[in-house]
Amino acid sequence: MDAGEIAASTADLETVAALKAGDERVFADLVRRYQPMMLRVARMYVKTQSAAEEVVQETWLGVIRGLDRFEGRSSLKTWIFRILINQAKTRGVRDQRSTPFSSLGDGDGAPAVDPSAFGADGWWNAHPGAWSELPEERLFGKETIAAVRDAISELPERQQEVIVMRDLLGLDGDEVSEALGLTAGNQRVLLHRARAKVRAALEKEFVA
Repeated sequence: MDAGEIAASTADLETVAALKAGDERVFADLVRRYQPMMLRVARMYVKTQSAAEEVVQETWLGVIRGLDRFEGRSSLKTWIFRILINQAKTRGVRDQRSTPFSSLGDGDGAPAVDPSAFGADGWWNAHPGAWSELPEERLFGKETIAAVRDAISELPERQQEVIVMRDLLGLDGDEVSEALGLTAGNQRVLLHRARAKVRAALEKEFVA
């Protein structure tokens, strides 16, 4: 097992054993737990919601068919999302998604902001100053949500993946690194750059 990789828990191994035994209740519980998140991740790679739904269906088929290959060297959740991302990428290429291949990198190679802007926990040391002057209903309203969504959509694809999985889906750094095949350090760099660019876009939107 690679350094930093999260091994399957006892609960994961019990779940896999139940799935192998054909326990439909366990499978249904797994679907209820992960399907909404899987749809959101799949939607990052394909053009339509219907395509995302098909990707998720194909993923569940892949999970069931691949149970004998689950060796417990990663968590069950990470393993499922690896299958999902592979399926979604394949479908995205097949559907001739318009994102250029070059955007799969981490951007222009230069830091988006000075690294000192971030604290030890990876978050910004301070919010944009003008945010405190905004009415609360504007700060947390649809306008802000739309601005965040637009800002994320403009990021290089690898940065999109990391910030969506970390900040919108709530996966931790190790899970995202495993699912995307990144080192821990690269995952942190991508996240920092993505957050910085989203912050800059929000400052431009609300401070102007």
